[in-house]
Formats: sequence, structure tokens, C-alpha cells
Amino acid sequence: MTDITLQNGAAGQLSATAILSLLGSRSVVLVGMMGVGKSSIGRRLATRLGVPFVDADTEIEKAAGMSIADIFARHGEADFRSGEARVIARLLDGGPQVLATGGGAVMNADTRAAIKAKGVSIWLSAELDVLLRRINKRKNERPMLQTADPAATLRELLVAREPVYALADLTVQSREVPHDAIVSEIMAVLAAFLHAGGSPPQGAGA
Repeated sequence: MTDITLQNGAAGQLSATAILSLLGSRSVVLVGMMGVGKSSIGRRLATRLGVPFVDADTEIEKAAGMSIADIFARHGEADFRSGEARVIARLLDGGPQVLATGGGAVMNADTRAAIKAKGVSIWLSAELDVLLRRINKRKNERPMLQTADPAATLRELLVAREPVYALADLTVQSREVPHDAIVSEIMAVLAAFLHAGGSPPQGAGA
């Protein structure tokens, strides 16, 4: 993970056009727990950059012809994870784009490697209490939380996943502020990261 402050002068002011030039064919890949806002923030970020937004979970449902909850119920988590890895690998060939991934996607080592090769990953991190407030509004849509104690399950998932999320290229805190403010932070740290050399080798993405 690269830790970059927002005070990076001209680097933080790179335009969307300049960011896209440095990205080449890579995707901006949002990772993190359910409830951090990957989809809502991702859509706004894609609009700001002028690229498509793609939600991996939506694409998985299209490919399977059923909802993620139904995939879990009928086929189990292992089958879902296998399909998820295949779909994300395919989607990464479609950059530049903003790609929102499911909460457990990067637990797959092959998926992490594919994201590293074809994207710039950004961990949207959030405190547990923020996640709980958001998830309680849509808990019936979260197959991983269909347990006797969803809060305890969420804590366990955080403990297991956060060290892997921390491998992302960048980290931005998702919190209770307007999403456009978080998008502006993402633009700034992404610009600084790319300006500092996080760009593809010469000729890549041409």
C-alpha cells in the first residue's frame, strides 16, 4: 500500500485527462467491505474521470442469470467465488474503467494478481460502526450476514479481510461525508500515486 497525503501540490491537481493518460488501459479497482460505498462512490468517480463504471456483483448476476443471494443459496460460497474470479478477470480486460468488486473478491490470490497487473487498487476503508449502520438498512441483501449474529460475523470478516485489503495500492477512508468529497480525495491520491511513478511501463496500454 502506498501512503500518500493530499498535500502534493501540482500532482494532486492533475486533470481527469492526465490521470487517464497515466492509467493507460488499466482500471481503477475499488476494494473493501460491504457497506463502504464502492458502488455509489464508484459511479461518481467514473463520471468524474469520464470512464464506464462496472459493478462486478451486477456482472456476476448477469452471467449466472440469478441474484447473488440465490447463487449462495443454491450453489454455495465456493461456487460463487469461483465464478466471481472468472468474471473479474474478464472485466479487467475492459479498462480503463472504474470497477467495484465484492467484499471477498480480493481474498482470491489470482484475483489480487490480476488486479495488480491490470489495475490500480483503492481500498475504501470504514469503521465498524459506520459499516453496521449502513448494512442494517440492507441486511437481507447480504448473504454473508445471514447468521444468528450479523454484527459478530461482520467483525470476524473484518479481522480476516483487512490485512488483505491493506495490500491495495491506495487507501481512502469512507465515512459520513458527502460522497463527492470522498471522490475528490480519491482523485487527489490517485493523481499523486500516478505522478509519483505508479504508471504502466512505456508502451503499456497503447
